[in-house]
Amino acid sequence: MFSLEGRSALVTGAGNGIGAAVAEAFAAAGAAVMVTDVDPDAAAVVASRIVEAGGRAESAALDVRDAAQAAQVAEQAAGLTGRTLHVLVNNAGAIAPAMFPKMTSEQFSFVVDVHLGGTFTVSQAATPFLAQDGTGRILNVTSAAGLVGTIGQVNYSAAKSGVIGITKSLAKELARNQITVNAIAPLAATSMTQNIRSNEKLAAKTLARIPLGRWAEPEEIAASFVFFASDAASYITGQVLPVDGGTVI
Repeated sequence: MFSLEGRSALVTGAGNGIGAAVAEAFAAAGAAVMVTDVDPDAAAVVASRIVEAGGRAESAALDVRDAAQAAQVAEQAAGLTGRTLHVLVNNAGAIAPAMFPKMTSEQFSFVVDVHLGGTFTVSQAATPFLAQDGTGRILNVTSAAGLVGTIGQVNYSAAKSGVIGITKSLAKELARNQITVNAIAPLAATSMTQNIRSNEKLAAKTLARIPLGRWAEPEEIAASFVFFASDAASYITGQVLPVDGGTVI
């Protein structure tokens, strides 16, 4: 039930961290993967690792805010298995933290445009190619910040909350086409959490809020994406799954 043999997947922000782990996990489960990132060299490295491990992958540059790029990459991803895309993972992200009184409109717009605007743009580009036989999936990446908020990241929290809204609305709208839409709220040791993990005070506070008392590795997070992409999750849509060691209970 967890096999992705014969299916194609498009993963954004897959040059490192959770995105890279998801791309490699999909390939290990049998999917042909389009690895995309705003840094094309990073995406190419991940695709090469997949191919060297015996999987199938291609890579492409993708700024998720660029509709023309998104349309081109979606078509290329669908071409991996004919003309059909089976799984889209909207993972690309960025941060620009600042306390609210000092946050600029540019910082706010940048983060919202990447996370929320990017999820909209790439989903819209990919939807015409998504399978309508019950294997079509959109998996969005949100965060505990979108569920409970976080200090110093109003922009990030707003964007991730919006991703949840997109997830639930699209789940209702695309159900008629047998396409499921879900979101995952992960917490892992990645470059986006490096500032927290490298600050002794912030790291201690964060770990105190994680019942399991540790950070996950990206590979641990990737397993939940394989589940949602597979037939095991065929009757689940519109849901948000925290994979965060119990941070949001």
